[in-house]
Amino acid sequence: MTKPDAKLPLVVGVAGLAVTGAAAYFHPTAVATSYLVGIGFWTAIAIGMLMMILIHHIFDSSWSTVLRRQYEHGIAAFPWLLLLFLPLLIASLLGKHDLVWPWMNPEHQIAGTTEVVKEDLLYVKKQAFLNVPLFAICSVAFFGLWIWLSARLRKASFTQDADGSAGWSFMNAKTAAFGIPIVALTLTGAAIYWFKSLEYHWFSTMYGVWFFANCMRGALSCGILIMIWLYSRGDFKGILKRDHLWAIGQLMEAFTVFWAYISFSQYFLIWNANVPEETFWYNIREYKDWWYVSLFLVFGNFLLPFLLLLSYRFKVTHHIIRRIAYFVLFVIFVDLCYNILPALKDSAGNPQLFFSLNLLWAATSVVGVGGICLWAYLRDLPKTKLIPIRDPRIADCLNHHD
Repeated sequence: MTKPDAKLPLVVGVAGLAVTGAAAYFHPTAVATSYLVGIGFWTAIAIGMLMMILIHHIFDSSWSTVLRRQYEHGIAAFPWLLLLFLPLLIASLLGKHDLVWPWMNPEHQIAGTTEVVKEDLLYVKKQAFLNVPLFAICSVAFFGLWIWLSARLRKASFTQDADGSAGWSFMNAKTAAFGIPIVALTLTGAAIYWFKSLEYHWFSTMYGVWFFANCMRGALSCGILIMIWLYSRGDFKGILKRDHLWAIGQLMEAFTVFWAYISFSQYFLIWNANVPEETFWYNIREYKDWWYVSLFLVFGNFLLPFLLLLSYRFKVTHHIIRRIAYFVLFVIFVDLCYNILPALKDSAGNPQLFFSLNLLWAATSVVGVGGICLWAYLRDLPKTKLIPIRDPRIADCLNHHD
């Protein structure tokens, strides 16, 4: 395998972060909130990769063995994602409490009202959970657990390449048994703390599951892009087969339907209950151009990929499934913007427009954080065998057929 050049993604990543950082000097709150989109986007993909590895081991899957190795390189980004999240955390701890999360500042005036946070009954009732020390501890703990699980999985997998012991596969199966509940709980906690608490009045019991759906769809889409890229380089010639792409496409279809089910159920239950503390979240997302973003998510995040992924030919044709994967990643980005950016409101309580500079800062953040994550993947790629050559399931994987 020819060693890939990791310098370009690093340069692009640093440039994207530099542009975002420069803009933060002039518009700190707007840019910091937009930066959360970039962190959330790539953390979601890394979580999805981690969950795919755990699911692979708990089901003793064979077809996904070669894909698993690429995900093991992908989760090498977790320590860098923690480092990139720290500026938001440090700013919150150093006194800029309402830089991103308004509830962190008791004197913050709630948009559209004359009331401050500390006088808000809903905040008072949630104060045991919504406080800066617990937020900081939990945020670091989330990343710490993801990094720890990643290290265990990677060590066992990479060591197996050297000694061929099936005991490493058994160790990873045990890790998966307790790792799946840990990741499920931590990704839910992260989604609630980082995104949902931006508008802490809102109630939703499905928010963690919505985030999980996007994590999995993002990881599967990146898996397709990685495997097709390796095939185009010649590294995966004779390894990547139509049936591998078909299997990944089937999972993409399943999680597309799952996202639609969760999103519709959340909307329907809130609409049916008609409780002001819940309905306001959707009301502000029907304000001006956010209404068109809502419609785009219905058709772009569900209907279009659902119909495209019904086709066997589309799932196994490289240039088609690659474009579908890019599109899915794009709509996940829009979905995160839809969940995060309306928290930026004017004095009347109306959300700032979607097509604004905030969208630009979100895009530069995604490019910046993404460049660092891609650099971490490419930097890690040459350290091991391209595929887990001594995994007990590798033969079945290489001869996989539907």
